[in-house]
Amino acid sequence: MSDSVKVFAPGSVSNVGCGFDILGFAIDGVGDEMIITKNDQNKIIIQTVKDYEDLPTDPKKNVAGVAIQALLDDLESDQGFDVEIIKNIKPGSGIGSSAASAAGAVVAVNELLGKPYTRMQLVDFAMKGEEVASGDVHADNVAPATLGGFCLIRGYNPLDVIHIQPPADLWCVVIHPQIEIKTKEAREILSPQIPLKKAIRQWGNVAGLMAGLYTADYDLIGRSLEDHIVEPQRKVLIPEFDELKLSVMEAGALGCSISGSGPSVFALAKGKESADVIAAAMDTVYKRTDLDYKIYVSKVSEGGVKIL
Repeated sequence: MSDSVKVFAPGSVSNVGCGFDILGFAIDGVGDEMIITKNDQNKIIIQTVKDYEDLPTDPKKNVAGVAIQALLDDLESDQGFDVEIIKNIKPGSGIGSSAASAAGAVVAVNELLGKPYTRMQLVDFAMKGEEVASGDVHADNVAPATLGGFCLIRGYNPLDVIHIQPPADLWCVVIHPQIEIKTKEAREILSPQIPLKKAIRQWGNVAGLMAGLYTADYDLIGRSLEDHIVEPQRKVLIPEFDELKLSVMEAGALGCSISGSGPSVFALAKGKESADVIAAAMDTVYKRTDLDYKIYVSKVSEGGVKIL
């Protein structure tokens, strides 16, 4: 059995418009790489991350360290690990930076220990790490990062994740303005109360999106990608959001909304050709600003963390 393993941990889009805290999907185009190696010191050692030296190296405060420790505690193991993270997803980007580290860590450690857990079981451990970053227990990023595809989080007690393979020609375009929005801060601006009429419309969209994914009905997917609750409150945090959304919808997007808590914005498309047109529309809008930004064009990932 190997003493070291390298993994690719994909970025992810959570909420997916109508599914606040219960929906997410993995993307192929961007992710972290991690190298995890057994050590004989019986402890988790997090190495300083290049370009992100402010990320905690204390394993009790680092998402990867906490996730690994949760797995080891359940297994009643005192095995130690060295953790190297090659951070390609900027923290606070809205495309699952902390989730990628947590998911990659538990998949790698599970591999080194002889795979005592299934991928689905690993989601629970990764979620413990994600809690460190967001201050709350949620799996809408770590589940798709671990499993790939779309994930619906039906409940938490016990954790109940429904994994859905994406339609074959579903693509995603993500624009990441190079500003940081903390998840905790983005949650604080949300109203704790929801008018019943808005809630009913939202439930209908969640159900419609699920049906569209299962039947590969791209039109239904598009009609269901509407968020009547969270997007109207959070869009003020994202520069040029209204113009950006209008432009990508005119360019043929199935739908467009905020990725996670932002500042990234995603759009779904049928086929790469359409996705490229949408990316160009995003680029046109943000070229007129003085902000740095990155645009990713990617298929919705069919797999989660990959062993390299």
